[in-house]
Amino acid sequence: MMRPLFTGAAYVVAVFAAGFVLGVLRTLVLVPLLGELAAVLMELPVILSIAWLVCTRILRRWPLLPPGALGMGGIAFLLLMGAEAGLSTLLAGRSLAEHLALYAQLPHLMGLVGQLAFALFPWIQARRSHRPPG
Repeated sequence: MMRPLFTGAAYVVAVFAAGFVLGVLRTLVLVPLLGELAAVLMELPVILSIAWLVCTRILRRWPLLPPGALGMGGIAFLLLMGAEAGLSTLLAGRSLAEHLALYAQLPHLMGLVGQLAFALFPWIQARRSHRPPG
């Protein structure tokens, strides 16, 4: 139980740090030029590629079977959503209800889809590396 917790936390810290930097660049550079949806759609493949690589590195260092990897992804997702909600309320001054209402807007919904993919990456990678022979 401790390894999925530890790996999930390591995964989210690394990807959140990269996402924070990309989010600042998206907000300051891409949104004014392209609009919010196009900016999110340009950022998603970059952050998902980073997440895939980070996940690969973590699972090579601390291998997990698919059930543990699913736990890793679930923990990472919960921590990511909590961090995002915390930043939204603290930095943007939104209430939690206002933050959650953002997911009704397409750019935020696309971000949520990306976060769900992020959460599934550990399970996908663990299944790929633990296939039975034949």
